Amino acid sequence: MIFKRINPPLLRYVLGLATFVTGMAAVFILSVYLGAWGDLPGKKSLAEIKHPKASEVYTADSVLIGKYYLNDRQPILYKNIPEHLINALIAVEDERFYDHSGVDYKSLFRVAFKTILMQNKASGGGSTLSQQLAKNLYPRTRNGNFYLAVDKIKEMIIASRLEKIYSKEEILEQYLNTVSFGDNTFGIESASIKFYGKGADKLHIQEAAVLVGMLKATYTYNPRVFPKRSLQRRNLVLNSLAENGFLKKVEKDSISALPLALNYTEYDHNSGLAPYFREEVRKRVVSWCKKQNDLGNSYNIYTSGLKIYTTLDYKMQVLAEEAMKTHMEALQKSFEKSYGNSAPWLTNKGLILKVVKKSTAYKNLIKQGFSEQQALDTLKQKKAMTLTSWDGEKEMKMSSVDSIIHYMKFLNTGSISIDPGTGATKTWIGGVDYKVFKYDHISQSRRQVGSTFKPIVYTAALENGIAPCTYFSAEEVEYNNLEGWSPSNSGNKDEVFMNYSMKQALSNSVNTVAVKVLEKTGIENAIEQAEKMGITENLPNLPSLALGAAEIGIEEMAGAYASYVNKGRAVKPFLINGITNSKDSILETFTPTISSVPSFSEENGQIMLEFLKATINEGTGARIRTVYGLENDIAGKTGTTQNNKDAWFVAITPKIIHVTWVGLDNHEIGFKNTSLGQGASAALPIFALWMQKLNRETTYNEITRARFMKPEVAVLSMLDCEPVKRDGFFKRLFKNPNKKKTKNFKEKN
Repeated sequence: MIFKRINPPLLRYVLGLATFVTGMAAVFILSVYLGAWGDLPGKKSLAEIKHPKASEVYTADSVLIGKYYLNDRQPILYKNIPEHLINALIAVEDERFYDHSGVDYKSLFRVAFKTILMQNKASGGGSTLSQQLAKNLYPRTRNGNFYLAVDKIKEMIIASRLEKIYSKEEILEQYLNTVSFGDNTFGIESASIKFYGKGADKLHIQEAAVLVGMLKATYTYNPRVFPKRSLQRRNLVLNSLAENGFLKKVEKDSISALPLALNYTEYDHNSGLAPYFREEVRKRVVSWCKKQNDLGNSYNIYTSGLKIYTTLDYKMQVLAEEAMKTHMEALQKSFEKSYGNSAPWLTNKGLILKVVKKSTAYKNLIKQGFSEQQALDTLKQKKAMTLTSWDGEKEMKMSSVDSIIHYMKFLNTGSISIDPGTGATKTWIGGVDYKVFKYDHISQSRRQVGSTFKPIVYTAALENGIAPCTYFSAEEVEYNNLEGWSPSNSGNKDEVFMNYSMKQALSNSVNTVAVKVLEKTGIENAIEQAEKMGITENLPNLPSLALGAAEIGIEEMAGAYASYVNKGRAVKPFLINGITNSKDSILETFTPTISSVPSFSEENGQIMLEFLKATINEGTGARIRTVYGLENDIAGKTGTTQNNKDAWFVAITPKIIHVTWVGLDNHEIGFKNTSLGQGASAALPIFALWMQKLNRETTYNEITRARFMKPEVAVLSMLDCEPVKRDGFFKRLFKNPNKKKTKNFKEKN
């Protein structure tokens, strides 16, 4: 034997041991290669690597406003990755990247020598970018030194196979599309968008250095969390660039002196621009994916990397949210002040108990087997919690019941603006705070519409031959066949002697006249008119329909009102223009849904528009002019429901329809008084403040400076009558203003 000739015996022993260890190591490596410790991916699976991709949602003007994902990842092609980013990655992570075939044995032996023999823990891991890619593609799942060795060998084998399948550029592309940047963010493109608000192709060298520097430890060097550490790490990357000849020293020194500047944007589902809109888009795209998959396609909103191009106008939405917050914050304070210490959320124990029992927390306790009293006692226990208010979030010690009472008093809102010609949604605000109030008052809510339904009644009247200068008495009537129902007005007692033209009655929202117009028109005719204008809800076949007893969604109201500036044709609001795949190949485009037949004559449309202009110029919406000083061409209608539960305002401009609702989610609580809770006070300001902002943006001149078409001479002639006729002297003399007239409500045959 060869070892017997070696002298002294100690040397023979060492060589023998080394041979044994080497042999065992070879056997161990072979066992890993053969799959004894888990299968290794073959060439076919490595050649067909697919990563889950986040879907993106864009505004009509191509601004990214949200993502839907399991892992936040957007793919990027190698050709779109800046050269300085590639250089930084190679300089810091794998200096000999272009010289090895997946495993850098020179670096590996260096690390092994320093780590094992010299106990230098700062010597690094020796993994190449190809090995790191292998680790990213097939993450480690087991702990312990033994399995660490198994995984290391697996990664070396996979790295070698990757190098045989892909070019160096393709490996870099794969690596930068898979590497984690923490916080569920994967790939350089998503990281660039998150930390700098732009694609990776637009990264400056100092920004690229920050992101590359994070790869050593994504949390430790997170520039948002630890800016000082990140700055130091960035400068180390810049130094490595200089040492490897990618950057001149003078350039390195100049760039290193720059501050750490971020434009951090986190696409959190609960925050950001238009969260209610994004959630509604998500629902609709999920439904679209299901239909597509039923047809044999394979799309998933969370993994397919879809690009969803919506109708939303970015700047309009920003301004709309600003206007909403300004008004609702002030209105909330006035609302609470109006009730003082007698507020129902403070004094009405029965109502509070009812609301608590409807809460998710209470229902969950009951499901767990708690008795009603035990559940209530549990919910009364105080604990640390964060409450949201218009003054910001506050940390305090409160019970779940206290929290429920706190949110019970919040006024909420829903508003939408659409293009009346197509139905394209330009702004969408489903509530005051999506993080707290998930309920979308546009897509989910149906509330009584109040006087905003009156224009539909008046349109039906015109369509059924009632002339616009027909006069109706404002006298209050008690209807015997309606259990003494007696609609009243909010005006003065002298109205009993007034006879209003239709224009004057609608612009001043006279309730008694609206009921009489409906009576003369016929309820069925009014319902039919509503259907022609796109209203699909079941409407009550009752005289109270004239006062807006119907519960209708905001979208349908917007689509119906669009007909007044769209040649009588109603539209259906839509949210999505098109959907593409991650490579921008069009998968589907969506077209407007517009009524094929006008829902009323052109002449009657012009008449109605004049009625609704009068509402703004001299009627219930006059504060558009007097308080907010808007000189735009605007028509519209205010609305207030019984007991001030719902406040509405619909604005019509030649290019925009805007509908706003304001109220409380709990139907049992309304505004304390009409002066605060009427549509003109609670809802109208949201539109007015928004329009003021639009007027200051020259970008929107085409919208804000648009003018209504002039009505025909014949139409103006038909409207040429006195707004109000007062009863004659003898009629006033013998009429008792304090006594109601009684009669039966008679519908038109």
